[in-house]
Amino acid sequence: MKRKISIGKVFLYIILGAYAVTTMVPFLWAVSSSFKTLSEIVSGSMSFIPKNFTLDNYKQIFLEQEHFPRWMFNSLFIASVGTVLNLIFNSMAGYSLARLNFPGRKPIFILILAVLMIPPQVTMIPNYLILKQLGWLNSYQGMIVPGMINAIYIFMMRQFFVNFPKELEEAAEMDGLSRFGTFFRIVLPLAKPALAAQAIFIFMGFWNDFMRPLIVMTDIEMFTLPLGLNTFKGQFVSYWNYIMAASMVFTLPVLLIYAFFNRYFIKGISFTGGK
Repeated sequence: MKRKISIGKVFLYIILGAYAVTTMVPFLWAVSSSFKTLSEIVSGSMSFIPKNFTLDNYKQIFLEQEHFPRWMFNSLFIASVGTVLNLIFNSMAGYSLARLNFPGRKPIFILILAVLMIPPQVTMIPNYLILKQLGWLNSYQGMIVPGMINAIYIFMMRQFFVNFPKELEEAAEMDGLSRFGTFFRIVLPLAKPALAAQAIFIFMGFWNDFMRPLIVMTDIEMFTLPLGLNTFKGQFVSYWNYIMAASMVFTLPVLLIYAFFNRYFIKGISFTGGK
């Protein structure tokens, strides 16, 4: 039996190792290419070590590409504000559906589940028309407000709060806390596992979004990084050295946000409410 288990583990590790290599090779090549010249990249060589190591690509995008710092600020601002608003509103909506008794709670919950089945492409044109009527095209609010709540994470937070121990809330109520006080001072701090997972996915959604900025933003100074990277591709020449360097800068915040929130996510996998 032990022999079978050990053979199974070895086979599993081989599969995971092959998958890791397949995943990491393109990323490592992109990191290497960000320090190569354009001629070396287009030569077709798959070398991971640059023949002529250079930092000119990074100097170009930060010092000579005047719009790149603004694109980076736009992406950071939109993703950060959008993530914070989602954490607040999705959590409040999920908590109200899990704990509060009010007229229409069940129909609202069913409506939220129905929204999950609607592809986002269906709502693109209506969203554009609404933003146009509000005068929010080419603005931060046009990017943030339509995405500041998410039905998927309302459902996730509702399921989390359903299993949240009521004894903690009852104890807080006996100590004189209001419903809002209980939520923000007791419930929300203990919901770090769900909030961490939500923050990672929502930030990545805003950060990697290409289609919404393409529809909403028209001024080049209001572009986000995904949209700005597309400007490095011309009709006849694509500056892959600048694209690779900008892509590495584009990847860094996502890695940092994942590294920061991941420890909370791992700590709270077996959440019991004992804290």
